[in-house]
Amino acid sequence: MPETILLPGDFQEHLHIENAEERLAEARELGRKLAQGGVPFLPISDHIAIFTNPPHLVAGPLKQLGYVNGGDTKCYPSPVDGCDYINVAAQLSEDAPARQRGWFGHVAVVHPVDQAAEDAMLALGYGNPFVHHLTFGIRPPEVPGGGDFAHAKRLVRYMVGVRAQVRDILGSDPGALVVALPPGVVADPRLKDEIPAWMEGLEADQWQVEAMEGGGFLIQFFCLQGGRIEVALRIGTQQTFNPKSVHRISEKEISVDQG
Repeated sequence: MPETILLPGDFQEHLHIENAEERLAEARELGRKLAQGGVPFLPISDHIAIFTNPPHLVAGPLKQLGYVNGGDTKCYPSPVDGCDYINVAAQLSEDAPARQRGWFGHVAVVHPVDQAAEDAMLALGYGNPFVHHLTFGIRPPEVPGGGDFAHAKRLVRYMVGVRAQVRDILGSDPGALVVALPPGVVADPRLKDEIPAWMEGLEADQWQVEAMEGGGFLIQFFCLQGGRIEVALRIGTQQTFNPKSVHRISEKEISVDQG
């Protein structure tokens, strides 16, 4: 288990972002605190989200680092604070040299759809572009056989436990647990009856379950004001995000007002 999360020391050499130093420093310190408290992180962050207009301010430098912009052939509408944004993901291959320097597996490049969204993005003075949040990846547990339904049960309960760890270490409640599972699991008639027990007492408005487009598992939650830090468990996903999850997260879990 890493003592903290490896983050790129050469970030500002490639992306000139006004609030990046502050946000990366906060992530390093929080990652160290959570890891020392036993949160089972992966050594490399899952992704970072950057708001920008126009997109090429971020997408161009990422391409030079080896990222494939729009590599999952998806875009993700993101209604943050009642304004419309579009998230296009950039993906970094497992063997890319930048990974060895702590560069993120994915980057969410988020841009405003209209003038109202751009005005909202710039109003708080973070700069353009600005780092919105950084996502720590969770190390999956050892999983015996039993099929996707049994796997889902173990993973959801595992992440409920991780969320409780984060709550106890930070002394404040994280955001809702947003759970995307293989379509076959969501279609299984057992799920409706069993899922409340998997959540181990979380109120109904503190979790959401849906089918993961493209298959696999993606279970995530946010913490800190405005959602500056995210925690995510990803297994076997074919695309970076899940559209229904992104809508829930954008509408209810995050804000551009981050204190």
